[in-house]
Parts: sequence; structure tokens; C-alpha cells
Amino acid sequence: MIPEAEVFLQAETAAVSVYTQVRDEHLDTMFPPMFDMEGADKPLPVRQVLNHHAYDDSWIPDMLAGRTMDEVGRDRYDGDLLGDDRAGNINRIAEAALAAAREVTDRDATVHCAYGDVPAWDYFWQLNIARSLVAHDLALHIGVPSPITEELARGMYEGTAPSADMWRSFGIYRQPVEVGEDASWKDKYLALTGRQP
Repeated sequence: MIPEAEVFLQAETAAVSVYTQVRDEHLDTMFPPMFDMEGADKPLPVRQVLNHHAYDDSWIPDMLAGRTMDEVGRDRYDGDLLGDDRAGNINRIAEAALAAAREVTDRDATVHCAYGDVPAWDYFWQLNIARSLVAHDLALHIGVPSPITEELARGMYEGTAPSADMWRSFGIYRQPVEVGEDASWKDKYLALTGRQP
């Protein structure tokens, strides 16, 4: 398994741990935007955030197998993926994504994303950023502890700090927050993304 996939296992697990703590009364609350990029810069109902994650996860096995969206069918995973068993469906879909990630051994394997082809390592960093940040932000939103561990935070910091300016140029990371040299990995990572530790 490639290093980026190892980080994905942690980030995905962190996100799912928060999703399964969402209660019915949270579903229609508005979740603040995590990013400043166009199309992701507006508040969304928590229900929509969860369904989007399930949609994104549903594509992962196909993407990592080298399939194109046209081969799979662009509308294959459209619609309500949460159903009457929200936690059960989220876990089922996530398990398939995790299983696919464990099989990746070629960092440079081509992944056919909607916007173009990228190597597997790049695809994973996109997934890892989205999952780690939604795990943290949604936890704060629903009032549960952030699931970002020191191990996950270190992987995210070391993996994205060298390219942080690029992520900022896309509107994914915000302006960094200053932290001390002795700050925890979690605080360093959150500060790197523009979040107050």
C-alpha cells in the first residue's frame, strides 16, 4: 500500500467516526463551507454533506481501478445514498473505499477524475484533505470531539505542507495561523489549513 493510501485509511476512518455521530436534529442544520473555492464556498445542510461524502466514496473503487466515469455511468451513484439506515450505508460504502485503497501499490497509476487524469498519489491527497477537514469541522459543528489524531495530523502536515501554497491558490487551504514550534501535530496541521487550533 502506498503512503498516501495509508493516510487515507486514517482520514476516512476519522470522517466516518463523525458521520455516525450525526443525529437527526443535525441533518437540516447548515454546515459552514470548508473551502473558499467556487462551488464549495456556500453553507450546506449536514444531510447533503453526508450524502456527498457517500457519493464521493462510492466512486473510489472505480477510480482506483482505472475506470472512467463514462465507463461506469456518470449517474451511477446519483440520488439519496443514505436511505433509512444512514450509519449503516455510510459504513458499507466507506468499507468498499477502504478496501480499494489497501490494494493500491502504484503511486503513479492513472486515476480518471471528472476534471482530468491525475496520478493516484495526487488523487489520494485530494481525498485526504477533504476527509480530514470535514472530520474536524463537522465534529465542531455537531459538538463532538475532533477525531484528528496526532498520527493523522502528522501525515497530513508532512504530506501537504510542501504544497500548501498550491492548495491555497485553489481556495482549499486558507491563510495559515501562527503556532509555536512546540505545537502538536494536530495544531500544526489545523494552523496550516487556516484553522484555529
